[in-house]
Amino acid sequence: MNPAPQHRRRALAGLIAAGSSWRAEWPLPPVLATAGLFIAFGATWLQDATRPLWLLAFFLWLFVAILLAAVRVVRHAEALAVRLGEPYGTLILTLSVTSIEVLMIAALMLHGENNPTLARDAMFAVVMIVLNGLVGLALILGALRYHEQAYNLAGARAYLSVIIPLAVLSLVLPDVTLSTPEPTLSVFQSAFLILIALGLYTTFLLIQTGRHRGYFVENSATEQNANGEVPAPDEPVVLGSTTRHTALLLLYLALAIVLAETLAIPVDVGIEVLKLPSALGGLVVAALVLAPEGLGAVRAALKNRLQRAVNIAMGSVLATIGLTVPAVLVISLVLGHPLELGLSAADALLLALTFAVAILTFSGHRTNVLQGAVHLILFLAYLMLIFAP
Repeated sequence: MNPAPQHRRRALAGLIAAGSSWRAEWPLPPVLATAGLFIAFGATWLQDATRPLWLLAFFLWLFVAILLAAVRVVRHAEALAVRLGEPYGTLILTLSVTSIEVLMIAALMLHGENNPTLARDAMFAVVMIVLNGLVGLALILGALRYHEQAYNLAGARAYLSVIIPLAVLSLVLPDVTLSTPEPTLSVFQSAFLILIALGLYTTFLLIQTGRHRGYFVENSATEQNANGEVPAPDEPVVLGSTTRHTALLLLYLALAIVLAETLAIPVDVGIEVLKLPSALGGLVVAALVLAPEGLGAVRAALKNRLQRAVNIAMGSVLATIGLTVPAVLVISLVLGHPLELGLSAADALLLALTFAVAILTFSGHRTNVLQGAVHLILFLAYLMLIFAP
């Protein structure tokens, strides 16, 4: 038997697969072009950013470009997750988008008039979007398709046991301390918060990837829903080597970071010149960095893989508080920019209510549509308070 035809068929199949793989990278040219244009002409263009129409046009252009880059970051992180296994893929994803968030906050803090509440608003927005908006949407869509969904209770408890104390220490404690008159922290308190945030997050990672890795994967209790339906198989990821996915992930991430720094200008101008609510800056940052993760979490819930949805959603909140808080505190201390972390009384109450509902939601092994509806109501309350505090 002549092996030549078989070799040719394999070579042809490889070429087709490679072509399909590179066609999936169609966002790369427009994102590269956008980054190049704004690097070359952005300073001139953004001089007209005070005009409302120009402001909106630049914002939408940059927002879409960053979103395309972030979505590809997620896709390549998912491909690495298949090769490396969970929870490493989720960790790659959350660390990637957290770096975008930190640099966007830093750019907004340093551009134009200093906004001391931006970091607080962004972190609070992440908590509200994820634990109320994203979790609520995922639970409702999953329940409409599967009635009830199962997940690994130990994993959700582990996330909440770290998220709740870190969020309270970061966003509520500054309101009641006596060392400073404003809702801020002293240098000693900031250093303490940096150490405990990094320490708790590191401890969580060691547990998640080590002795308690089973808390964060599907087990026999989460293999089917109340109707006996098993989770749908995952969609095949883009073919390619680990090196290729890593290189493209880093490239898209670098482009997103460059564009995020540029996006800081129209966002900051919109808040200062158009007198928009300052909390909108935090909402924009949070929505942008969470959009890819949100898509992944909702898609996982629709495939009856609620545990993966929980890992993505909770992991993004934990990474934001565990990594973003230390980063912005270091920036504030080094550059001398004031940083207000304490929430208003209304927001602090909403935060407490969110955690109480989350504890109730994840106190059993199955979720339903009612729990999702309650979380969405709290998310709408958060949006209402932005415009009517």
